[in-house]
Amino acid sequence: MLVPFFNERDMIGATIESIAAQDMRFELILIDNGSTDGSGAVAAATCARLGLAHTLLVESKPGKVNALAAGVDLVRTCYVATCDADTLYPSDYLRQAARLLDRGAVAAGAYFVAPGAGAADHARAARRMMRSAALLPDQCHTGGAGQVFRTTALRRAGQFDARRWGYVLEDHEILHRVGKHGPIAYGDAFWCAPSPRERDRESIRWTLVERLAYHFTPTPARDWFFYGFLARRLQQRKLTSDRIREREFQSVGIIQPEARLAA
Repeated sequence: MLVPFFNERDMIGATIESIAAQDMRFELILIDNGSTDGSGAVAAATCARLGLAHTLLVESKPGKVNALAAGVDLVRTCYVATCDADTLYPSDYLRQAARLLDRGAVAAGAYFVAPGAGAADHARAARRMMRSAALLPDQCHTGGAGQVFRTTALRRAGQFDARRWGYVLEDHEILHRVGKHGPIAYGDAFWCAPSPRERDRESIRWTLVERLAYHFTPTPARDWFFYGFLARRLQQRKLTSDRIREREFQSVGIIQPEARLAA
């Protein structure tokens, strides 16, 4: 499991606790993307308190794509999950992911519900996800907090690489590339619970025109959509991967990033 993070000291402890409760074995790789609030120390202390084996590294190049790339380089397992540091994962998260990938998929996506969501909320979110996936099976229907990959397929597709895609919406672009190597699976029992986030920066989302173009561009032309159309527009709006890190509501201290560690 890969958990990239930047200034998430208030959230990352709960995320790690949910990961520690998984009902199958896993390797945890935490990637501090240059935090200034001591997030790395909080993560390490949480793992120590839980007795959770892990690798904690620092990737100083800003941007989630760079952090994920550094993490993938250390992956030794046949499957890899990309997780967010502000998301809670049910204890059967990895088991449900493996169930989907074991059926031949190269990637799988979880549906999102709010923390503490009830059965009715789960049912609605699952139905919405499954309907979307049935209608548009070769597209991304979830965010990076809820994606898992067959490691060989991820690496065969070129994995995360800011030279190839250094913009926001990396979750959609990576599934585009990995999806060339096999099917993407979604399951009605595969979910996670991202925390609601405060926003005080310019939107990092795509426009309605861009979203419609994504849905209506035929699969053979999807390379053009990402690299000839969307990349140019995101570049014009300066929506590079590191823009996700801009959170003025978080205090920025003088704590230096922790040195590279290995558990």
